[in-house]
Amino acid sequence: MTRIIQCISPVDGRVYAERTALSHEAAATCVARAKSAQAAWAARPLDERIALVQAGVANLNADKERIVEELAWQMGRPTRFGGEFGGLNERTNFMAGIAAEALAPMTVEETDRFARRIEFAPHGVVFVIAPWNYPYMTAMNTIVPALIAGNAVILKHASQTLLVGERIAEALHSVGIPAEVFQNVVLDHAGTEKLIADRSFGFVNFTGSVGGGQAIERAAAGTFTALGLELGGKDPGYVMEDADIDWAVDTLMDGAMYNAGQCCCGIERIYVNHKLFDDFVHKAVAWVNTLKLGNPFDAETTLGPMANRRFAETVRAQTAEAVSAGATPLIERQNFPADDGGAYLMPQVLVNVDHSMRVMTEESFGPVVGIMPVKDDAEALRLMNDSPYGLTASLWTKDEDRAWSIARRIETGTVFMNRADYLDPAICWTGCKDTGRGVGLSKLGYQSVTRPRSYHFRKVKA
Repeated sequence: MTRIIQCISPVDGRVYAERTALSHEAAATCVARAKSAQAAWAARPLDERIALVQAGVANLNADKERIVEELAWQMGRPTRFGGEFGGLNERTNFMAGIAAEALAPMTVEETDRFARRIEFAPHGVVFVIAPWNYPYMTAMNTIVPALIAGNAVILKHASQTLLVGERIAEALHSVGIPAEVFQNVVLDHAGTEKLIADRSFGFVNFTGSVGGGQAIERAAAGTFTALGLELGGKDPGYVMEDADIDWAVDTLMDGAMYNAGQCCCGIERIYVNHKLFDDFVHKAVAWVNTLKLGNPFDAETTLGPMANRRFAETVRAQTAEAVSAGATPLIERQNFPADDGGAYLMPQVLVNVDHSMRVMTEESFGPVVGIMPVKDDAEALRLMNDSPYGLTASLWTKDEDRAWSIARRIETGTVFMNRADYLDPAICWTGCKDTGRGVGLSKLGYQSVTRPRSYHFRKVKA
């Protein structure tokens, strides 16, 4: 049966784009084409592959005006923010710059008797299953190093951002990357899982929900396919009594509300030393009340709609449950008249919250944050670790030694001090617990898109 994949725009609820999902036979043909083309691509000089990938990203930049408009229609991000090009360019340039070093062989011995080394060979075909919330950056986090390392890449993008894969394909193909080496495909869930179960790929990278990651693992069971999974998060911030409170409020509230709270490493819960709690909450509420919820094409809008009505319904449900259980909402409805009960959702700050409430323990992925007072580091650490997730945590203090002591005991992938919600391409992006497994970016990111191959040559003199 033919399956139509639709993008319903959160801006006005209309069908913005739709495409026909590939049949399994057509998708298998795409994989075969990629496998056939990959060896020739890997045989090209590394510098050539790097140059082509960078040129492709430059062409994406040249298409910025169209891309920013399409992103607003597809997932609601205000056009005033200009897309994702700052982060995309930073990550691309960094990964291109370290490629030669990261992919260089590890020589153990090179003598007249033996040659012993480890090289990093491409997996072959890499499958990227990308999310809608940062649809260019998250996809290219894997696409860039995978292509540079000599893999062919097949991209399956989220239905909410159907056009993103097409734009990436256009940009990469326009500079000479072969159409078989990078392919954008439209698949439904069953088609995606069938390809994985058929052992089509050497490496699969998925960014999305915990449920989605579990489905990927089930599909790959018994195939021994390498997997990279970045899944849910409930990232905490902890503000200590010596913190710069204004800086902490500005950064943490931006981390909670930017992109309508739809950030993998967004701040979803905040713990504040009891001495600063009242002041922090007062300033946080004032900060949130400066936001303007509205149409993403309005130049004054700082908070657009959530990407889909059902995502907003999840946040509304968590918030309502918390309020009925005793939480106090501090943002007033009249300050955000654009909240329509659908995809347009007003931001909210909650106090009198605790970990019996879903809003403090389950991923919200929306513009709501709960704030709790804590008496000391031990209580803050216990609460931060009381989560099934572990992506990032943000510590706020002037005492670096204290931060190191706490940081090493937090069950998470990345710990920030005096900053939040930032992905540094020089250090690996990783998580633990239900946040998933694997690494991206940094030198370690190249190890994800390659496999080690060892050589032990005993030389015989003529």
